[in-house]
Amino acid sequence: MPSFTTTDGLSIAYQVWGEDQDQPPIVLHHGFGASGVINWKTPGIVDVLVAAGRKVITIDARGHGASDKPHDPTFYGEARMAKDVSALIDHLGVPAIDLAGYSMGAIVALICASQEPRVRRLVTGGVGEGVVEKGGVDTRHVPNDALVQALLTDDPSTIRHPAAVPFRQFADAIGADRKALAAQASVVHAQPIPLDRITAPTLVTAGDDDPLAVHPDRLAAAIPGARSLLVKGDHRTAVADPVFAQAMVAFFGLGRTSFEARLRLAPQDEDLQITSS
Repeated sequence: MPSFTTTDGLSIAYQVWGEDQDQPPIVLHHGFGASGVINWKTPGIVDVLVAAGRKVITIDARGHGASDKPHDPTFYGEARMAKDVSALIDHLGVPAIDLAGYSMGAIVALICASQEPRVRRLVTGGVGEGVVEKGGVDTRHVPNDALVQALLTDDPSTIRHPAAVPFRQFADAIGADRKALAAQASVVHAQPIPLDRITAPTLVTAGDDDPLAVHPDRLAAAIPGARSLLVKGDHRTAVADPVFAQAMVAFFGLGRTSFEARLRLAPQDEDLQITSS
């Protein structure tokens, strides 16, 4: 698996899918605890985008997948991960990318797009008004300290917060480095993101049963010209809804007017709700 080295000395892994095209590559950033393969390849998103003629690049965030996994929290935070995305663009030597991020990766993507002019288009998933209210992933649902405790305890039966249990179960199921994940969980982004600086056309997506992504329309309203789209599913399953992949293909591959016509967009202040054909 190819990799590049960050300014603070970490090796960040990525994978390339599809062939070079006239359009910018699509970079996909995964959510907390996952990897590029788990978040984007397994549910079929990569295959749909490649079949549509796009070159796709999945990145494994620091502490995740095949990338380096220090246990020191000073190496972590979504702002630092956003710099890794910019470093990836440098490494690839491309003038622009289309960028999508899910959950933690959505925060990374939003931060990156607010300061990186090479982001041509942006799609977020798995986040909603919590970005506006908390400055990052919605810690009102799973507090930082509860997630850290769930990841570090030797006895899962002692996990204090019920909403943290699935994160521990997922980490155990994939054999993740729980100390590295706890280091990231301890420093999640919690300050205002300059959403008004995002100039890339943006689509905010969320599952209609996702407690971590309530009111995605309120996030979209904070980003100039952004639109929101509701798909079916919760935080784990929404990414597997075929509509999610179809929306990405349409949004990344078409102009704004064509995209809106294709997906029959609702008024600006409403979430879209569409079904697969």
